[in-house]
Amino acid sequence: MTRTVAQKRAEFRALHEQGCFAIPNPWDKGSARYLQGLGFKALATTSSGHAWSLGLADGGQSRDTMLAHLRDIAGATDLPVNADFENGFAADVEGVAESVRLAVETGVAGLSIEDSTGDAANPLFEIGVAVERLRAARRAIDAAGGDTLLVGRAENFFAGRPDLDDAITRLKAYAEAGADCLYAPGIRTREQIAAVVAAVAPKPVNLLIGWASELSMQDIAALGVRRVSVGGALARAAWGGFDRAARALAEQGRFGGFEGAASGADLDGFFGRFSE
Repeated sequence: MTRTVAQKRAEFRALHEQGCFAIPNPWDKGSARYLQGLGFKALATTSSGHAWSLGLADGGQSRDTMLAHLRDIAGATDLPVNADFENGFAADVEGVAESVRLAVETGVAGLSIEDSTGDAANPLFEIGVAVERLRAARRAIDAAGGDTLLVGRAENFFAGRPDLDDAITRLKAYAEAGADCLYAPGIRTREQIAAVVAAVAPKPVNLLIGWASELSMQDIAALGVRRVSVGGALARAAWGGFDRAARALAEQGRFGGFEGAASGADLDGFFGRFSE
């Protein structure tokens, strides 16, 4: 079955209405298609995983490069795709609105806008500015039909400002500004997670788990989280295997790192169903 963009977006919104689902993060067309084959209901891009695949550091992609990537991933799968759209590739509201308009045109079902500035000295936009940026994103989505899900991100814990109260204040403001889903990447404890969920209820919360957490999906669902993403963790896991195998060959002249590698025949069998 080939789903239309409108169908993907409707399905994506429905996923946020109840329960809790995992939304893993592919970094290219192959990983997107493989995750679909494993039965996931939706996917999200990862700016870091994509950047590394291009030989860049996270944040090193241009807007045009990112838009092409979103188009590739959204077109590679029948699943709804949420775009990790960084900070909208603009500081001013007009630039954010233009970027969001272009992102919506790629066919993604949702997109997130961060409140990070990229400036180490002042890593977060002042909250009033951040709110206006979210409102600009909301207006751009509404002008395009309004069916793309908008995720508001408070980057406190990723930006070296791990202040939960400030993150919650920001998330509540982003919800009022039109964000459909809220996200504070970097929170880890049950208490932090429960506090965020309660603060923005009834709007859904995305939780990032990019490490070997003791929490299970069942535990996370019990805390009221609606969706769980993994950011660049799957890409880092792949790079970890690559690094171990390559180092064993480079430093020891040994091939033991290939043990446990996926079968080429199995991969060809899986991907053989797709054609350009």
